Amino acid sequence: MGYQGLQPVILPQGDVDDRETLVSNQENKGKTYQSAAVFNVVNSIIGSGIIGLPYSMKQAGFPLGILLLFWVSYVTDFSLVLLIKGGTLSGTDSYQSLVNKTFGFPGYLLLSALQFMYPFIAMISYNIIAGDTLGKVFQRIPGVDPQSWFTGRHFIITLSTVMFILPLSLYRDIAKLGKISFISTVLTTLIVGIVMTRVVSLGPHIPKTEDAWVFAKPNAIQAIGVMSFAFICHHNCFLVYGSLEEPTVAKWSRIIHVSVLVSVFICMLFATCGYLTFTGFTQGDLFENYCRSDDLVTFGRFCYGVTVILTYPIECFVTREVIANVFFGGTLSSAFHIAVTVVIIMVAMLVSLLIDCLGIVLELNGVLCAAPLIFIIPSACYLKLSEEPRTHSDKIMACVMLPLGAVVMVFGFTMAVTNSQDCTHGHEMFYCFPDNFSLTNLSDSHLQLTTQLPVLNISIFQVVLRTSHPRHDLQSIFRLL
Repeated sequence: MGYQGLQPVILPQGDVDDRETLVSNQENKGKTYQSAAVFNVVNSIIGSGIIGLPYSMKQAGFPLGILLLFWVSYVTDFSLVLLIKGGTLSGTDSYQSLVNKTFGFPGYLLLSALQFMYPFIAMISYNIIAGDTLGKVFQRIPGVDPQSWFTGRHFIITLSTVMFILPLSLYRDIAKLGKISFISTVLTTLIVGIVMTRVVSLGPHIPKTEDAWVFAKPNAIQAIGVMSFAFICHHNCFLVYGSLEEPTVAKWSRIIHVSVLVSVFICMLFATCGYLTFTGFTQGDLFENYCRSDDLVTFGRFCYGVTVILTYPIECFVTREVIANVFFGGTLSSAFHIAVTVVIIMVAMLVSLLIDCLGIVLELNGVLCAAPLIFIIPSACYLKLSEEPRTHSDKIMACVMLPLGAVVMVFGFTMAVTNSQDCTHGHEMFYCFPDNFSLTNLSDSHLQLTTQLPVLNISIFQVVLRTSHPRHDLQSIFRLL
């Protein structure tokens, strides 16, 4: 039984109220064209998670990491379409109402908790990235003291929240974010170009670790968590679908195929170029690997800081919708709309001021929230609602996704907690020290590097490449020096 020709479902009145919470009043509701919907989906995927994709290559092993990235993108594409099919079968137009109709109130509460936690933690990660990246940008402003409070992450997170994030998040209509999403996608493309430039100019001058080309590593499940965090946009897919002109499953499928194709192309370039530049030294936040004196990368940091600020409101839409549905019957008055938005954003800001290690945030959010939202719940809903035969391709794929999601969730969480990662937040890497490299003309299109390695530093590299934890040893050595 195909779904390509299905028309929009006439929704129950209770479900229509959920949409009204986010997409204005019916007579004033803005509609999203397919191109704008593609940018909204791509912008939701290419958020803070992309910065950790090179790190996932390090965790999984580069060859296996590439294969896993393609696999996660395919599962994302399949499950996004599966969710809308489930909504069509059940006559619902939100993730919460779909699960409520399929598994009752307990399932609704579980889904609501996950759907709130994922974007909320994503908002925290966006603040961390904005503080880290824009702090290094402000340090490069002529006449600004690098140690000034003006360049501190706490000041930057507070400033960006009050000046930009809060006003954008107060919109009630997600369709109005289409142009903002387009700007964010363009900036992300520039960032990928910068990372590609540096893999050519900087990569050959950074020593490769011994395990750089190992096919697979034990932390592959954690890598899936980071990739899942990067690709998930299931928590807001019904919002984008509902904002379309004459939404149908066929139209949604085309939008998702194009969006995921664009996203995996950008993610693959970013992950590959980032990892090839730094191999075993790759950080959870790739921009922590680059030297602060690199003007081209400083521009990239600025672009990425702006990107996450523009992506933030989409996540806020979802957290606010969950609260509205659970506690306010799906409808927020203007006063409560403002109050709930302010509380959500302020709490996320306060938490992000206390946490400065991005990698662990990406891993835990990926395995605890993204895995069930991508793998488990869409599959479970479709398997229960669909009357297709067991041999149907959609059912076979759903039967595979569900147990795999459970494995990723359980083992990924265990490994993330037991294998603490090294976070070198705010510290320059060893190759940025003048004794190791002479960096000249960094703002030019080609980075000119004159290698000046004393005998001592060459021996340090040899020691590092033989150790299982190279960054720990480097930091210890340079503290002594």
